[in-house]
Amino acid sequence: MGRLDSEPTDYLSKVDPVMRRLIEEIGPFTLKPKGRRSPFESLVRAIAYQQLHDKAAESILKRFIALFPGRRFPRPDELLAMHMRSVRKAGFSGPKILALRDLAAKTLDGTVPTNRTIRQLADEAIIRRLIEVRGIGQWTVEMLLIFQLGRPDVLPVDDFGLRNGFRIAYRRLMMPTPKQLLQYGERWRPYRTAAAWYLWRAADREKRAMEVF
Repeated sequence: MGRLDSEPTDYLSKVDPVMRRLIEEIGPFTLKPKGRRSPFESLVRAIAYQQLHDKAAESILKRFIALFPGRRFPRPDELLAMHMRSVRKAGFSGPKILALRDLAAKTLDGTVPTNRTIRQLADEAIIRRLIEVRGIGQWTVEMLLIFQLGRPDVLPVDDFGLRNGFRIAYRRLMMPTPKQLLQYGERWRPYRTAAAWYLWRAADREKRAMEVF
């Protein structure tokens, strides 16, 4: 994944005529994972973005990283050593600070794997380990699997945008439940990540069309 890979799109086109139409309309599958970030850094960023607009989260992260001069991004031990009042001044709320401390501690004790280790683990094993961290749920881990690790068969059925994209693409009157989307998505294995990417594009396309009016 990351190239203009034809294998996922060829497969999806064969098993699902609606996917074939979407692929023809939207074009190549161009998802490029950001694999350089460690799981620790990815999850710190995910915590910062929870319940905030992108610009606000980016501002908080910028102030947070500035607390650690000379570092591109702080290490878990440095975060635990930092006075929490300073982290609060950077813009993190009390519950998010508790989540950050738990994340740092669980990174140091090995619950949160290193970059090298995580690449050897199956998707379900990664989910089981990372949801042990305070404030980290399955959706957050699924986003890491897709956008950081480039795993090919992830279908985050609780994602509103994904379910809405399915409603649009498949011309349904009602939004599918997570269970319904999971069942339908069985036909997309082992390329459910690519299917999700196309459904997100379908939702984005309708949103842009609505903004014109």
